[in-house]
Amino acid sequence: MENIENVIICGLGAVGSIYADKIHRYNSDKLRVLVDKNRLEKYKKNPKIFNGVPLDLNYILPEDNNFKADLIIIATKFDGLNDAVHNIKNFVKEDTIILSLLNGVTSEEIIAQKYGWKHLPLAYFIGHSAMREGNIITHDGVSTIVFGVKDKSKTDINDIEILKNYFDKTGITCKIPEDMLRSYWLKYMLNVSTNQPSAILRMTFGDMQKNSKFIEFMKNIMNEVALAAKAEGVSNTETMCDETLKTLYKMIPEGKTSMLQDVEAGRTTEIEIFAKTMINFGEKHNIPTPYNRIMKEMIEIIHENYKK
Repeated sequence: MENIENVIICGLGAVGSIYADKIHRYNSDKLRVLVDKNRLEKYKKNPKIFNGVPLDLNYILPEDNNFKADLIIIATKFDGLNDAVHNIKNFVKEDTIILSLLNGVTSEEIIAQKYGWKHLPLAYFIGHSAMREGNIITHDGVSTIVFGVKDKSKTDINDIEILKNYFDKTGITCKIPEDMLRSYWLKYMLNVSTNQPSAILRMTFGDMQKNSKFIEFMKNIMNEVALAAKAEGVSNTETMCDETLKTLYKMIPEGKTSMLQDVEAGRTTEIEIFAKTMINFGEKHNIPTPYNRIMKEMIEIIHENYKK
């Protein structure tokens, strides 16, 4: 494949809507949003509103078989990943590039179990948080897709240039770091150390930035992630905590983490890919993870309150 034309997006939440809007504006005829029948009816009756404008998108069902994708962007929550992996099968061809924008450091491993690593780069989203309230999504346009190859012996390096050319044409800001694995874990460190405590304490980015006690707590969480990253083969982990703090201070003060937004809306959080995964890394490498264990229990208490 020399150029990307046909694109499928799985997941029309805060992140998926950003890129559905951008690609729809670039070439709506070549974009499909993969949904099940229930969501199809829901979106037709009550379309997503992105920055005040209804998203009038072309939808496709998993059972359809008349569309082959050059690029599939998976932007579901983690609890929707297994369904997405199953539902894209009719649209994957030999050279389809699959890009996961999920939080965490495990989604590509799950996707690769079915589709392999050849056309599966590592990727993640960075930028200001999109604010979601019901079907209304607001975003200021500050967003970047970071992507690259984890292992050049397994993943086609040519896909990186193909992706960059497509993103440049569509106006999607992107970045290709020299050390993708380290960059990938830096994002994970930020997520683990801000999403979880912010959801428990109900703190915006500004609240976190101004609270010295929170920063001390955050550093302890980051240290657990740094030890896991080093054990997983990430290089130069010694400076990761300082870099993550610098990123925190760049976030807009009124912004909220996705996990805080989930808690405020009474939605199940992505605790599995943060604290639970960190605990698994700790057990795998004999690394203590007391802060993640406590946060896991506290967020599960919040989940239990949903039942009342």
